[in-house]
Amino acid sequence: MALKLRVMQPISVESIIQALRGYNAQADAQPITEAYDFSAKAHAGQKRESGEPFLQHPLQTARIIVELKLDVPSIVAGLLHDTMEDSEVSRAEIEQRFGPDVAHLVDGVTKIGKIEFRTHEEKQAENFRKMLLSMSEDIRVILIKLADRLHNMRTLHYLPEDKQKRIAQETLDIYAPLANRLGIGWMRTELEDLCLCYLKPEVHNNLVKKVAQRQEMREKYIQEFSKIVQKNLAEYGFTGHVVGRSKHLFGIYQKMERQGIPFEEVYDLAAVRIITDTKMNCYAILGMAHSLWRPVPGRFKDYIGVPKSNGYQSLHTTVVGPQGHHVEIQIRTEEMHRVAEEGIAAHWKYKEKGQIDQKTDRVFGWLRQLVEWQHDLADNRQFMDSVKMDLFPDVIYVFTPRGDVKELAKGSCPIDFAYSVHTEVGNRCTGAKVNGKLVPLRYHLQSGDSVEITTSPNQTPTKDWLKWVRTARAKAKIKHWIKTEERIRSLDMGKKLLDRALHRHNLSPTEAFKPEHLTALSKEFGIATPDDLLIAIGYGRITTEQVIRHLQPAAALKEGLADKFIRKIGIHPAGVKIKGLGDLLVHLSKCCNPVPGDRIIGFVTRGRGLSVHTVDCPNIDELDYDKDRIVEVHWDTKDTTAYSVKISVLTVDRQGMLALVSAAITAAKANISHADITTTEDKKAVLNFVVEIVNVGQLEKVLKSIRTVDGVVQAKRVRQG
Repeated sequence: MALKLRVMQPISVESIIQALRGYNAQADAQPITEAYDFSAKAHAGQKRESGEPFLQHPLQTARIIVELKLDVPSIVAGLLHDTMEDSEVSRAEIEQRFGPDVAHLVDGVTKIGKIEFRTHEEKQAENFRKMLLSMSEDIRVILIKLADRLHNMRTLHYLPEDKQKRIAQETLDIYAPLANRLGIGWMRTELEDLCLCYLKPEVHNNLVKKVAQRQEMREKYIQEFSKIVQKNLAEYGFTGHVVGRSKHLFGIYQKMERQGIPFEEVYDLAAVRIITDTKMNCYAILGMAHSLWRPVPGRFKDYIGVPKSNGYQSLHTTVVGPQGHHVEIQIRTEEMHRVAEEGIAAHWKYKEKGQIDQKTDRVFGWLRQLVEWQHDLADNRQFMDSVKMDLFPDVIYVFTPRGDVKELAKGSCPIDFAYSVHTEVGNRCTGAKVNGKLVPLRYHLQSGDSVEITTSPNQTPTKDWLKWVRTARAKAKIKHWIKTEERIRSLDMGKKLLDRALHRHNLSPTEAFKPEHLTALSKEFGIATPDDLLIAIGYGRITTEQVIRHLQPAAALKEGLADKFIRKIGIHPAGVKIKGLGDLLVHLSKCCNPVPGDRIIGFVTRGRGLSVHTVDCPNIDELDYDKDRIVEVHWDTKDTTAYSVKISVLTVDRQGMLALVSAAITAAKANISHADITTTEDKKAVLNFVVEIVNVGQLEKVLKSIRTVDGVVQAKRVRQG
């Protein structure tokens, strides 16, 4: 495995200073030398998992910071970033030796990941909240953290396999998209390829071999293609040079997964970049390229006219080159290329000390929005889901009636647009005109649309909106509104239900509703406040009979309620343990078909008991607007019930494939209860099965067994019921 076996060569502080001189000849290197000596003393005797001196980690981190072309305080902070966490060094000591600017950076990086939380998800979410706030105050904090993560990923193979997978998944979910959002393309590419190596080692190894087999032929092709382009640039009098490049492994893997095709059908592995002098020449060279080779329809993107949110500008097109091979061409100016390679560092000004200037603030407005709406999401899982959605910039660009450009997620509707204008415009949105025509609120906007919103003071958000919106901001604002309204209604309902129950048992509502009595009762149920107790009654999480039992145990026993509610943890026929609730009707959700081994949550429904979902259920967005209705549930590990799971297998269309795949399923000791087959126009076959399995581990064995069959392109679980 080329990436996994990468050997990191030891580096010296002198090489870091030399690299710094390459972009900032006047920089004072004395603080860097002092920081190196300080770090060496602090980490004396410490070793990494690889066995090398720990000091190599801050050195390698500082070297990556230099590659980002950051200032001296950032490099110094990179050398010191682990001293506060892994040794006896205090912030005061760093501030005294290196000044408040460096102390602030080291402290910011140290705080990310320092606090221990009950669950990994909670820790990840809280760390990312702190990271966002640190970024908004000083962007250098996250750049140093990214450098730290990149070096840790480069040396991940020294850690145990479970840690490798956990760190790689977190990197793929958060750090690689963040590098992309900050415009640091080379870092994102390396992080993604490293993640693929640890999360999908078989896929990675297979791609490495196949890419290597075609490497010589591809390089020769790109070289010949580049010569043709360079010759035509000279003939037409354009200034510019051509650089050939290959697609990174994760990009190839994504395309194979997205289109359901084998490696052999990924045609545009070849790519070239044309760097010229002016924006006008970019468009002229595009015309030249299209006159030489036929463009592939739907593959042209103008990121110069409408730049990406991270400031990226370039023209992208794919043409059918010599011998019928698809070639991706990117055309940009030198300045655009610098921004594309360096990202936010291209906007860097040393005097600003990490502050984002006005121009850059417009480019990275998404960061301000993340910081703003993260306050609306108290639930950590909601927050992380929203962050991940906002970090993947698959976007469209639409216009306000004044001609201002709004960037929205692909698939956004007018409600998303309304919330991008203002929260109140979103909350009061009643209709929309797109390009002068009335459209429904669920209408999918397209790049270039001009959108006008109509509002009414009587309009409020509804749960249906959560099915239509795509942007993190809109989802957060709608959930916040619904949660607030639901709590108000449930508080009122809880009061009414408890009042009726008290009258029924000849208890005094006036006495029971006294603040001191409700506070004591709340503590008995382990609930924070009296209002939260009443809300839980209104939701149905706590029954009035349970409350009566606490208020009047004898009456509850007389009516036989004690047996009904004595359990604090119940095991139900669905093989699920429920924490904190008694008898509830429990059912496994059909929308995601959870099976033992899946991470699950329970959701208290109105009138239908407890619905159990996987944490990545496609309908979670409609359920998780209020954490008070979320219940902690776990699988009963002793349960041996067989569960039905749907799987879909894409294969080449040839005789005997159904029998071969069926045999692979049987070999994994799973029973097939249903099977059907359909064929596609491109000579593929889709085999759909319902198999009986006892847990996720057995399901993984089934899928792995299927993937070994020659002719299978893809095998996956189908979540949707």
